[in-house]
Parts: sequence; structure tokens; C-alpha cells
Amino acid sequence: MRTDLIRKTALTAAGLAFTGGAIAGPITAAYAASDAKPTTQTQSDRKSHGERQLGVRYEAQPNFYYCGPAATRNALSVQGKDISVDSMAKEMGTTEAGTNSINDITPVLNKETGNNAYHSVEISNPNADTKQTDTLRADVVRTVDDGRAVVANIAGTTTDTDGTTHSFEGGHYISVVGYRDGGNIVKIADSADPNMASYEVTVEHLADWIATRGYATS
Repeated sequence: MRTDLIRKTALTAAGLAFTGGAIAGPITAAYAASDAKPTTQTQSDRKSHGERQLGVRYEAQPNFYYCGPAATRNALSVQGKDISVDSMAKEMGTTEAGTNSINDITPVLNKETGNNAYHSVEISNPNADTKQTDTLRADVVRTVDDGRAVVANIAGTTTDTDGTTHSFEGGHYISVVGYRDGGNIVKIADSADPNMASYEVTVEHLADWIATRGYATS
């Protein structure tokens, strides 16, 4: 099934306003507006060696260009933080053209997390190579094990482990909030559509999705 979204072709903007809806699983609730307040948060769940999932207070982005602030807000929620997407958008310089790059998001993550916990990693080639994929896998595992989420700037189309297609040709931001199989499969929190707020992709697909852009990791 292909993701049906209204998209604006911009550097990093994607998504639109949605009505809220509940989903099952570790992401506990979906919110359509930036002033919606979550009421519950799941705990981090280390199910077994090689597998961990963080609890997310999920909120959908309120407009088509707030994917950067929304992904950052969802990422910070795993640490129990509830920060206005509007205030983060102002700090990131987000406009209707989107948020320029992951380098505008990393400083906000560090401000809210402290201790310069995050840094940016670029995947500059059109397709990620083996070394870049291995680095991404290690970064996701380390960051999630530290109780933090990765924020990734992605573009193009990928297919999740259920065979559903997710397409953001103009660019988008997502949070990576868990992994299994030693990091070969990663869990995505996606602010674009609360009906598809959570899904899994292989780390190879994620690396190629990030290619030409970057991600924030600890």
C-alpha cells in the first residue's frame, strides 16, 4: 500500500495537517495539533539481547512543513520531555520551505538534552555504502541503548518490512526509536500520518533513505 500524502517539493518539508487517531504498540497516542498534550508514556523496553524499543509520546505534525520540529519533539519525548513544536521550529529556522538540514536540528537536541549528547552524521553519496550502513546501525543501537532517539533527514521512497511504501520525494524528517535483530531492523516514528505513525525498515533501506542527507545521533 502506498502512503497517500499531499507533498510540497521542498528541501526537507513533507506532510500535512491530520486528524488524530490512536495506534497500537509502543507509540502510545497520535495528536494532530501542536498544542495537544500527551497523557501517557510507555517505558523503554529491552526485550532481549539485540532488541530495544523506546516509549514515545507521539504527536503528528500540524502542517506540511513542520516535520523537522515534530520529529525532534517525538525524539525528545522518549526522555520524558514535552516541548512545543512552535518553539523548536523558531530555533531551527523552519519556514514553509521546511528545515534546511540535520545541522539545524542537532543544536536543538543538544540544548534540550544537555552535555552535547548529539552530533550530525552525513551520508553524502546517492546510495549508502557498506561502511556508512554499518556506522548507521552502530549509531542507532548506541543511541537507543542510551535512552535517546535518532533523528534522520530522509528523501525518496522506501518500503517497510510489511511491504508498505513510504514516499517523501521532497524530503522529510523521522525519528528512529528502536531496533531489533542487533540493529538490522529499526523502528520509525513518523509524524506525517498518525495512521502510519510507527513502522519498521531494514537499516540498509534507512541508510539509502538518508543518502545525500544526514542524521543526528549520540
